[in-house]
Amino acid sequence: MTRVQLTDAEWDFIEPYLPIDEYGPHPERLRQQFEGVVWRFKTGAPWREMPKEFGAWSTVSNCFRR
Repeated sequence: MTRVQLTDAEWDFIEPYLPIDEYGPHPERLRQQFEGVVWRFKTGAPWREMPKEFGAWSTVSNCFRR
């Protein structure tokens, strides 16, 4: 089951504004992690209940905090 939160047009608009540093997030997983952050705030669920398809909850949480 896919949980796409953003359309391709929305992602194309947002992506240039997201930071990429030497410690991550890795560019190939950036959209997946960003959509995990969107899911978390859209649902109000705790980080630990995030579906696995967004990646590890701790990785997505750290991405958000950075």
